[in-house]
Amino acid sequence: MKRGHADLPLHYRTVPPWLANRMELLGGAIVEAIVFEYGQKALLQRLSHPFWFQSLGCVLGMDWHSSGITTSVMNALKKAINKRSEEIGIYVCGGRGKSSRQTPDELLKLGNKTGLDGETLIRTSKLTAKIDNTAVQDGYQLYLHNFIVTKQGEWVVVQQGMNSYNRMARRYHWLSSHIQDFMVEPHTSVCGQNKGMILNLTDKLAGSTKKGILQLTTESPTRMMKEINLIMPRHHEVKKEDVNLKRLGAALTLAHESDVQTMEELLLIPGVGPRTVQSLTLVSEVIHGTPSRFSDPARFSFAHGGKDGHPFPVPLKVYDETIEVFDKAIHQAKLGDKDKSEALKNLSKISHKIEKTFTPNDFLDDWIQYERDTSYKYGGKTVYGDANKPQGKPKDGQLSLW
Repeated sequence: MKRGHADLPLHYRTVPPWLANRMELLGGAIVEAIVFEYGQKALLQRLSHPFWFQSLGCVLGMDWHSSGITTSVMNALKKAINKRSEEIGIYVCGGRGKSSRQTPDELLKLGNKTGLDGETLIRTSKLTAKIDNTAVQDGYQLYLHNFIVTKQGEWVVVQQGMNSYNRMARRYHWLSSHIQDFMVEPHTSVCGQNKGMILNLTDKLAGSTKKGILQLTTESPTRMMKEINLIMPRHHEVKKEDVNLKRLGAALTLAHESDVQTMEELLLIPGVGPRTVQSLTLVSEVIHGTPSRFSDPARFSFAHGGKDGHPFPVPLKVYDETIEVFDKAIHQAKLGDKDKSEALKNLSKISHKIEKTFTPNDFLDDWIQYERDTSYKYGGKTVYGDANKPQGKPKDGQLSLW
């Protein structure tokens, strides 16, 4: 995998219980679907990919560009995954602050339980943290460390540092299968705004520097690792430049321009309407999409909005219906009936086909306003309270994307 960087503005609001509980339920369903369909390695690969991770946070209802996605998503996944660890063979250790310091104890207990080498896992955990806090001196101090490991001993690390001066966060991703040498470009991604030259002793060009340090001599800092750009802006609202309108338009068209009965037949689930299909389509892509599909994470905030109301309030009725649909599909698939899971998988495929011929007008602002106007119908909610019916009569029918 290539390296990447993302700007993550610090957000200090906590996730309200009404969203945290749903994040755990839907996050658990997504994880289980990925493991069931593609295996444990596929989940670890996704967690090590910054674009996918950000997209996951968006479909779970987090603010699309904030640093809080890392903490909240990992907290939800830890609760969800560890409840079903025996079944899916994956365990999550660590967390934020005090929880991060408990990682060694958790890994030791895990080793005793599974037969894995707990001491080696502890050394790896400490080493990844030490490298990102010390060997990569970029102005960010770690405050979150999560170590996710399979029963076979493969692992991924997701950790985040804070720069109190510029009020930004930087997220670091590690994947065990990617590493040949812990001190030579070990990350799958370092996510933060490129500020130029830093002290980065994991750069492949830093060999002479490391040798010099070992010999107690002085070397000049080496140049920053080359990165691809996933830069999260400071503006909170979702703007058209943040979204691939062609991809988003295809998903919305599938949901709102298709015959409802046809969608019900496809999903084999009576009563699921267009608005839920919109969410299901975007969640389906998080499960089944390839890495190239996640270059615009903001698009996935159109599944369940965001807790601060951007791009629109979280539609609780739709969120709950999405959880129910995926839970039923996973349960049926385990029993040998994969019709529902195949139908959900087909949503992302159909959206891709529509995308090839879809040419949207500049519809994003109108669509966001439409979602906000109709949010009260779906139990819309933000950290500020419930969504209210707008003054005057809101638009009826479906919003045209053409």
